[in-house]
Amino acid sequence: MSAPRLSSTPLPGIGVRYDLTTRDGRRLSVVAHRDGHRTISAYREDDPDACDLSVRLTAEEAATLIDALMPAHHTPNLLSTTDLGLVAERIELSGSSHWNGRLLGESRIRTDTGASVVAVLRRAEAIPSPAPDFRLAGGDVLIVIGTREGVEAAAAILGRE
Repeated sequence: MSAPRLSSTPLPGIGVRYDLTTRDGRRLSVVAHRDGHRTISAYREDDPDACDLSVRLTAEEAATLIDALMPAHHTPNLLSTTDLGLVAERIELSGSSHWNGRLLGESRIRTDTGASVVAVLRRAEAIPSPAPDFRLAGGDVLIVIGTREGVEAAAAILGRE
């Protein structure tokens, strides 16, 4: 039995797919759609390429499922952005991105979209509140918060090859 493995794959124009291989070798995937929906799929034990079950959840249903899986994750001190009309999304910068090696400020994300990059995840490090002179690198995961439209526009900018 091996340890569980999680990988993510950007799906341009759709969102991000997260694939989990459990200790038992079972495969599950979650597609985090840009519109807030989530699609959960489970694959057959005898054929890990054959989907056995697929369920599409609204953002509210996904949040309810998270509460069931991790009931201790929520505290009253956490800001619930969806109640305020805001969304937060992880956007991975590809190695072939136009922005690889460029400064965050050059992207003009906040100016052009109103969305803010609130953190960058790089390898095992989190960089909170990156300044405009922060140099982006392929593989960076940017945490972007804003309106749905602003975050989608930021994703389009960051997806430029």
